[in-house]
Amino acid sequence: MAARQFSVFGFLRLTRFWNLLIIGLAQYFAAGFLIDRQKIWDVNLFLLSFSTVIIAAAGYIINDYYDIKIDLINKPERVVIGKEVARRYALLFHSLLSIIGIVVGLFLNWRIGAINFFSVFLLWWYSNDLKRQPFIGNFVVALLTGLSIFLINILYQIQQPLVTIYALFAFAMTLVREIVKDAEDLKGDNTFGCRTLPIIWGIPKTKIFLYGLLLIFFIAVVEINQYFAQLPMYYFFGFLFVPLVLLVVQLIRADTKKDFYSLSQWCKVIMLLGVASMIFI
Repeated sequence: MAARQFSVFGFLRLTRFWNLLIIGLAQYFAAGFLIDRQKIWDVNLFLLSFSTVIIAAAGYIINDYYDIKIDLINKPERVVIGKEVARRYALLFHSLLSIIGIVVGLFLNWRIGAINFFSVFLLWWYSNDLKRQPFIGNFVVALLTGLSIFLINILYQIQQPLVTIYALFAFAMTLVREIVKDAEDLKGDNTFGCRTLPIIWGIPKTKIFLYGLLLIFFIAVVEINQYFAQLPMYYFFGFLFVPLVLLVVQLIRADTKKDFYSLSQWCKVIMLLGVASMIFI
């Protein structure tokens, strides 16, 4: 059967529609619940969220474009480019979305425009090379995820500590999830010469590294809150400590590709809990 040139459903799968929705909601929740409820009606917030989401979509597209061969080993059922969306259309949409995202950012202010340009470049570099290197690719994706929240402070030219705390939360959980996904994709990555942490260190050492990251992350968030935000500790216990303990328990038991996939999904649940927790502040 010949591959389809373009499918709307395939395009939504390619751009990870639900992940994009989470990014947009996180920005709206940060502005509305951490700064001012009236901000949710702000046109500038809509433009910021729109530019962030379409740049993220462009990043997903170019990532899958470069990873077709690896994905045919790691997750053949989820390959879209070449099956539901032609390669040339994938490149076209990546370019269009990236350019629009940068232009919209420049319309808001030059700082956001510069950050959007930097993000587009990093997402391309990540997809083309950095994701195959140990740790640096994980760090770049985590940095851009945390930055998507911190952009709220830049948009409104304020220094709201709670926004910074949630940006740190997004950074840390994304960093952990990206390393977990590398463990899940170890077979395909190894076949094509990638040098991710699970490949060069092995699973046991990578797990120890993740335990350390989670501990540092928890301590950092609590300490920053102690000095700047003063949220009650029961808040952290319910929305952070308990989910992280469950994450560590799953990580200790994880051994197979299926285990690491479940662990990756649990990281996403924790991120959703983090976004939802903004409502209660």
